[in-house]
Amino acid sequence: MTGDDRPSMPPVRLPAEAELARDALAAPLLHRAAALARWAGDGVRLTVGGELPADRLAQARDALGLTAARPSDEAAGAEDGSGDEPVTDAWRIAVESGLVTIAPQAGDEEDVATAGEAVKLLTAGGPGDVLDVWRDVWGSALALALVPPLDELVGDLLETAPGDGSGETEAAEAAEAEWDVEEAADFLDAALANLYLLTATDPAVTAGAPVPLPVLAASMVLPDDADGLEPPTDAVLEEVSEVMMRLDTQLRGLEAAGAVEYRPVDEALLLEADEQQVATEELEDEELTRYGMLRFTALGLYGERVRLLEAGVEAPLVGDLAGADAAEVLSAVCGYPEESAQAELEQWLDGRPVAEAARALLSAARGTDVLAPRRRLLCQQGLSVVGPEAEPALREVLFDPELGGLARVWLSERGAQDVPPPDEELVFWLTVDTLAAQLDPEDPAVAPPELGELMAGLVAQHSGFFDKAWRVDHPATAHVLEAMARAHPDRATAKAARKAAYKARSRQS
Repeated sequence: MTGDDRPSMPPVRLPAEAELARDALAAPLLHRAAALARWAGDGVRLTVGGELPADRLAQARDALGLTAARPSDEAAGAEDGSGDEPVTDAWRIAVESGLVTIAPQAGDEEDVATAGEAVKLLTAGGPGDVLDVWRDVWGSALALALVPPLDELVGDLLETAPGDGSGETEAAEAAEAEWDVEEAADFLDAALANLYLLTATDPAVTAGAPVPLPVLAASMVLPDDADGLEPPTDAVLEEVSEVMMRLDTQLRGLEAAGAVEYRPVDEALLLEADEQQVATEELEDEELTRYGMLRFTALGLYGERVRLLEAGVEAPLVGDLAGADAAEVLSAVCGYPEESAQAELEQWLDGRPVAEAARALLSAARGTDVLAPRRRLLCQQGLSVVGPEAEPALREVLFDPELGGLARVWLSERGAQDVPPPDEELVFWLTVDTLAAQLDPEDPAVAPPELGELMAGLVAQHSGFFDKAWRVDHPATAHVLEAMARAHPDRATAKAARKAAYKARSRQS
């Protein structure tokens, strides 16, 4: 959460607007909608119901370069219009996005559709104008994805309808009346928000790897505090499978908008083994891909961020803090994922005088509050990319009780001369400070699972570690020792850590 209690997302990185606009113009849905708008030109008369007449529908299909349906296909799709679905979808999106304008006519005359003002923005407008039009197209595509095909809606109701076919119309009407569009929108919004979160926090996904559909479905089913240690129940597995199948139906129509890349669920799986297998950890990577793979494109990440901002969610971009001062940037990136924090710091340092920026970061890293160790670790990581011009600033803090350790590390890594070796007290203080930087500030006695091995290694390398560690004059000493007690796999060592934590608390009191 942010300081004003608004929901927040981790930061993401986006290309420049010009690159995003090029991607938008290449998106099939926008391309088709724009092509239909240009085809409509100065006017196309519509039916009384506001639809394209049959002859015009055929012309529109030709304008999009789509192959005409075979006679058998036309007969099969005559009732539901499925043979012309790509054309009708593109036409609807063109109208909703302003690429096509419909002008009502006086009297009983049919309405006339003409090219809208938005068409000019695609050729004469700037990148921002293009992205505005694309966002309208993306919004229309999301709306289309909310309603599944009519045969899926009425399938269950038809099973109980009379066999003479008289109940088909009633079943269709009942299905449409019962369909909850708002609930479907909330469901899809939650899925896209979770995909955004995974993209912002998982380094592999950030780098472009797709998210397995079962993973996305599980993120919507499992509670936020699930630790993954307990195997999921059959009920949870079944719910994950149901969510996954529902997402598959919605996501299949979104790829043409250019926002996502989606590999649908392999149809053969629906005829094979129990769908509950999708949530197990026994699936091989190659097998897992058959259950669907999804990722945001850069354009989709941009579009989802705009939607989150419009919903009141804090959704920062890497680079937003380039103009902030050192204290603001260090404080903010304390809550960022590691790679985003490093990227933000590097952008902040870019263009600033190196020595001046180093002094500012070092000064902002001081403190005894719960986030101070994290600030010092981030300061050290940020300064890892600067050149030798920063050396004077690091030498100035060599004997600073809070910064001397990181200054010695920085100078030693660069082969600097005359760097005083740290004494044992400083080594232990820096160890506690580094471990404290990894702890959860809201529950600092809990260590992330990956720290268990590091802590075990520290104890193994230093005989009498706990006897020395509890004496370290650091605000987080007791918290670090408590975390070590919880994380260390050896019971005797964990007990020694708890005793040391008790001594540290008593000493600090």
